[in-house]
Amino acid sequence: MEIQIIKEVELFISSLEKSTIAKVLRTIDLLEKFGNQLQLPHSKPIGNGLFELRIRSHQEIRLLYIYHKNKAILLHGFIKKSRQIPKKEINIAYRKLKDLT
Repeated sequence: MEIQIIKEVELFISSLEKSTIAKVLRTIDLLEKFGNQLQLPHSKPIGNGLFELRIRSHQEIRLLYIYHKNKAILLHGFIKKSRQIPKKEINIAYRKLKDLT
């Protein structure tokens, strides 16, 4: 499956520590290889067509993405600090989605 990474997500990934970047890239490779067949612990649906790519490191990294026209579009990345994904992060991903369409 083709992966499209928007610029803000690229900048977020590049701001992480090298060991974390390696784990993020490995998980993105899994998404590319398995597409919508990728499940927990790597990918989880969070509603309304939005999914989270889950990267466990000494920090919990989340990349929010959608499937669109046979590709996955990575919309937003953040460091997760609480049990639930903050609504603010989900809203940012939806705003970026609207900007793309």
